[in-house]
Formats: sequence, structure tokens, C-alpha cells
Amino acid sequence: MKEQLFKEKYPIHTVEMKKSDMATTDMDEIIEHFKTKIEAHPVATYIGIFDHYAHTASLADGSVHSDIIDAKNVLCCFGKELPSPEMLAVRPRAFGIAEKADSFIISFLEAPNPAANEAMIGWTKALEKAEH
Repeated sequence: MKEQLFKEKYPIHTVEMKKSDMATTDMDEIIEHFKTKIEAHPVATYIGIFDHYAHTASLADGSVHSDIIDAKNVLCCFGKELPSPEMLAVRPRAFGIAEKADSFIISFLEAPNPAANEAMIGWTKALEKAEH
């Protein structure tokens, strides 16, 4: 898992996993993996799925990189406190899952809550085959 600044302002976590190193290579099963983890978490709430690929491809001027086969977001929220109205700007969370021919790129924006980041990192790493 790599931490980087996307567009020089957004702290994200991202990993590219070769399909041969993953426990599943089916987009729906990956989405179900995250949904199950979210629903089992004592604080997190599952919100839904956004089919980013279908949305962008349907636009008259939409553009999807030719390497991307599919792209979806799994939406959730870890919010157990609402200390200020500004907190709403960084919620909810989303796992971005982009499928390429031989890999998946999974990414998410760093959360203001370190425990949420650790959970999201762990859930993502759990997609690797057990022997890795």
C-alpha cells in the first residue's frame, strides 16, 4: 500500500494488486468483501455502490482511460462524532476499485480518523491470497 499526494493536495492510499495475487478477481466479489467488512465493523455504515465507469462512459464528453475495464466506488462512513460542520466535507469514505486486464487498483482518500485508515488498509490487504 502506497501513500501519496494525488494532484498535489489529496492524501490517498493506493495499491495495485495483480489478479494472480488476489483471493478473488471478480469485481462483484471484491465489492461484497468491502461491504461485508463495513457491515461487520462496530462504527462503519455501508452506504452503497457508485458505478463510476458506467456513469463516465455514458456522458457525451465522458472519457475513460483505455486500460480501465471497470471502475466502481464502495461508499461508507466511519462517523461516530460530528465535532463541526466542516467534518461533513471529508465524509463519507469511498473505496475506489479500478479493474485493468491483469490487476485491480484500489484507492481511498485518507480519513481524518487513524482507526478508519487502519481498518481500510487492513480490509484492502485482506484481498491478497492467504499465501502472500
